[in-house]
Amino acid sequence: MPPQPLSRALVLEAAIRVADRGGAEAITMRRVAQELGVEAMSLYHHVPNKGAILDGVVDMVFAAIKLPGAEGDDWRDAIRTRAVSARAVLSQHSWALGLMDSRRDPGPATLRHHDAVLGVLREAGFTLALAAHAVSLIDSYVYGFVLQETNLPMTTPDDVEDVAGDLLRQLPEEELPYLTEMIRDHALRKDYDHTSEFGYGLDLILDALEARRSARRSGASG
Repeated sequence: MPPQPLSRALVLEAAIRVADRGGAEAITMRRVAQELGVEAMSLYHHVPNKGAILDGVVDMVFAAIKLPGAEGDDWRDAIRTRAVSARAVLSQHSWALGLMDSRRDPGPATLRHHDAVLGVLREAGFTLALAAHAVSLIDSYVYGFVLQETNLPMTTPDDVEDVAGDLLRQLPEEELPYLTEMIRDHALRKDYDHTSEFGYGLDLILDALEARRSARRSGASG
């Protein structure tokens, strides 16, 4: 079977694989070419430079995140769906966190994504300023949670039990009573799932934004 002809999409997909293994700093023309089994010079027919690759991979990451705004959705449901999708995608490509808002030439998927998020908020009655606050707050929460989650020394309930149990055995309970209580009576509960913290925090943010939105609308109509 003959090799698939090189294209911009194949170059960007290869760059994402490189970054998934070695981080964003691993993306170079040479390494992407090696991933594809071609000479680096052949990439220039499809992408002019490394910057164009970075712009492209960020756009592909945004394209993978589910757009909010399904007709009939409550704004909180729409934004929650988008946030959950963003967390899932960025957990697979955590190297993109440092690039998501840093590119000066955003692609069509990136622009479409931001417009859709703003559209949900504005159509729900958010003022322009409150919509801007909401986007900043939600994105900071999602990005920060993924960054923290990526660096945790545990990924499964068994990991939590091992790490927390080892820590508990070393803690002087009389000196650190509240931390001891948190680990013993919360983190080590059989039904505790640390991944559920994302949804809890997200709902707090959405509830607070809804309160601000409702207050603004009541004030405008009063």
